[in-house]
Amino acid sequence: MKNIIAIVGRPNVGKSTLFNRICRKRIAIVDSEEGITRDRKYEEAEWSGYKFNLVDTGGIIPKSDDSIDKAVKFQAEIAIEEADLILFTVDAKVGTTDIDLEIAKILYPKREKVMLVANKVDNEKDELEIYDFLQLGFGEAFPIAAVQGRNVGNLLDRLINRITKIPAEQKVEDDSIKIAIVGKPNVGKSSLVNKIMGEDINIVTEIPGTTRDSIDLQLHHFKRNLILIDTAGLRKKKRIKYGVEYFSAMRTIESINRSDIVLLVLDATQEISTQDQKIASYAIRNFKDVILLINKWDLIEKDNATIGNFINKINDELPFVQFAPKIFVSALTGQRVRKILDKILEVEEESKKRITTSELNKFLTKAVGKYAPSHSSGKHTKIYYCTQVKTHPPTFVFFCNNAKLITKHYRKYLENQLRDSFKFKGASLKVFFRGRNEPDDDL
Repeated sequence: MKNIIAIVGRPNVGKSTLFNRICRKRIAIVDSEEGITRDRKYEEAEWSGYKFNLVDTGGIIPKSDDSIDKAVKFQAEIAIEEADLILFTVDAKVGTTDIDLEIAKILYPKREKVMLVANKVDNEKDELEIYDFLQLGFGEAFPIAAVQGRNVGNLLDRLINRITKIPAEQKVEDDSIKIAIVGKPNVGKSSLVNKIMGEDINIVTEIPGTTRDSIDLQLHHFKRNLILIDTAGLRKKKRIKYGVEYFSAMRTIESINRSDIVLLVLDATQEISTQDQKIASYAIRNFKDVILLINKWDLIEKDNATIGNFINKINDELPFVQFAPKIFVSALTGQRVRKILDKILEVEEESKKRITTSELNKFLTKAVGKYAPSHSSGKHTKIYYCTQVKTHPPTFVFFCNNAKLITKHYRKYLENQLRDSFKFKGASLKVFFRGRNEPDDDL
């Protein structure tokens, strides 16, 4: 990464609001509750034809003994170290606080790359209050109001002149594989991400729900670009309070929607829950490729039949994802974690696989010969041929005399036969049936 600009400061000064304003997207969760942002969050931004990478950080409380506060501080310190420019954000409505002074001590050794920004300066009268921040030792604060966007453009003009000017390139097609890591709270999603990335990217504690937002992380594996999306754990709807938890759940759903592959993390020490079933079902309904990660496998007593028994149990309770590869891992010990990236590439290849029409028609002849379609009305049912019209997800159209005569049971039979014949391990399939003269608008 180049041209990294980190936004730092104490809690509730408007860092995430400024982050969203500069990125021109509602990416970071913003709430009046302190401590919403915990992990570092990266986003590419652009101004006046130049691009840079913006980092949102959690609110720093330097002398706190709370484990999450310490982890937030650690994450912010990483951002400070890697940044080319630091936007030290303070609250003009409150003035200089003891915490601001403590943060200033942390930043002072890097003062040459610190830009002091006073947020919540809503009018010219408020600008008279910013001189209080001179005591922080970074010169005069730049006044803005992130909510209204007041003076943010002028702030961007100034910061562009303090970093290397990299022209915004013409947009090219993104060939990255986007992977959403989902599951109930506290199944070890962030620990797995840290193990995969090889560093403490995300805050990990034993407190369920530490991750509030969805976080995109980039890495390369065998010359492929991967984007890991670590998400907040989905809770049951009745347990979700409106506010931060509600928006965290929405972010998780959005993460699944924009992903190519869903890594559903299950806890080997717990029973498969209704919530696990709902997460898997949502991924399948949206035709996402799926890999199941059974975490905490190091805590299970092993015998020769253990993995087989687990697989049978998973297939019984999650029958709609029987096609998904299953990897038994341990985020704590690193057991089989390296296999995850290889499996992601394998599933992506399966999803891009294309079957010729001649092969499909041979398959169809065999499948219909084994079990012919029928209808309770006794009407004649005939399937003429099949063709694959798309990949990723693989999409098949069966042409027949009357699509309404193809029962739900028979549709599932043909989908299962497709998998038996052509595998598509981990890939979701779309299967359509077309009668004579029927449109194909929904393909």
